[in-house]
Amino acid sequence: MRARYRDKYLIGLTGNIAVGKSRVREMLSQLGAAAVDADCIAHQVLGKGEAAYHAVVAAFGDGILNDEGEIERAALGAIVFADRARLTQLEGITHPAIRTRIDQRIREAKERIVVVEAIKLLEGELRRAVDSVWVVDAAPETQLGRLMTTRSLPEAEAQRRIELQNSQADKLRQADVIIRNDGDIADTRAQVTRAWRAIPTGLR
Repeated sequence: MRARYRDKYLIGLTGNIAVGKSRVREMLSQLGAAAVDADCIAHQVLGKGEAAYHAVVAAFGDGILNDEGEIERAALGAIVFADRARLTQLEGITHPAIRTRIDQRIREAKERIVVVEAIKLLEGELRRAVDSVWVVDAAPETQLGRLMTTRSLPEAEAQRRIELQNSQADKLRQADVIIRNDGDIADTRAQVTRAWRAIPTGLR
């Protein structure tokens, strides 16, 4: 285990948009891991009065707010997913607050094994803290279909969001474990279970 979390075995779970990371995180949770969802935390820090709220509104304008003064994620997404520089700007504002809250969740976890799902895991300092990098992979056509179905995105918008991601191939090169997730839940579960059983017995 790494020095930063001496009493924890930390799985960093990553992969690009719509590969099915959340499915794998849920399976690991069912097996006994504490689960931390960086995307969920990203939602929280954008809440009215939360850590990143005022800075994001100042940077992107009142047009991203709904009638209750909350940040409308669809409006914010329409801006940042059309312009990589604006996405980088948003990440620069939100990531410090997200990292702080992830650190808190890991330290508070009762379980010895903690899985952190984060799409930008390998691009930040958390990469140096994890004991094992798990990358979820799926075919581009699977990603496209999921975005169009689960998020009701037009094909062109779904494709643009896929293309805006950092390289999936680079993530795969850094993986300790690769989970292929193209739709067969039983097969995905079998892969997750095999990788879980490979973790030293004293930790699980």
